Amino acid sequence: MMIPPSPGRGVRAVPALAALAAAALAAGCAGTETGAEWVDPQFAGIPLRGSRIMVVCSAADLPARKLCQDVLAAELTARGASPVIGPDSAADGPRPLAEAALGAARTAGARAIFSAAIAAEGTVARPGPSIGVGVGGYGGGRVGIGGGIGISLPIGGGRVDQALGATGVLTNVATGRTMWTVRASAPAGRDASAQVSALGKAVVEAAQKAGFF
Repeated sequence: MMIPPSPGRGVRAVPALAALAAAALAAGCAGTETGAEWVDPQFAGIPLRGSRIMVVCSAADLPARKLCQDVLAAELTARGASPVIGPDSAADGPRPLAEAALGAARTAGARAIFSAAIAAEGTVARPGPSIGVGVGGYGGGRVGIGGGIGISLPIGGGRVDQALGATGVLTNVATGRTMWTVRASAPAGRDASAQVSALGKAVVEAAQKAGFF
């Protein structure tokens, strides 16, 4: 199945095969959790299954942004929506993602915008291995004296892992109002791609649990 092309300029449709490939990557990071969540009562229970949805992401670098968009699109496709990728310019300016993408979303005939802002939440220092050095002594004769001093010396190999988080937002295109939002966090690690994939999957799953898909 192919997603129908978007009529808007600067907006590309997402092929189903690429979406499935991104879905396979999304399983790469275990332990991702969702935190605070909010839904506008006016939009509670309104399903978006079958609707065209514009996808936009912001991240520290272009590869993470593109991966985020592909994962969101794959997860939305799996839930019966028709995603289109929003313009890169939406993530480059000072305005919030959804606000910057509203014009393109209306041109594309999208009913909602699913945005995800990915950013570092902190770092975890993981020390490398160490070696122990012991110094001891013993006195001869009838009186024995035993003693020792242990010293642990690092031998290198430590690393710093980064933890990523994401804020997922559903925005109503007709009114520009936020319909729903959630916060998700991934455990610290060296594989940023796995964290981005897991975060994208987590925010879409949260939207499904909230009744939108």
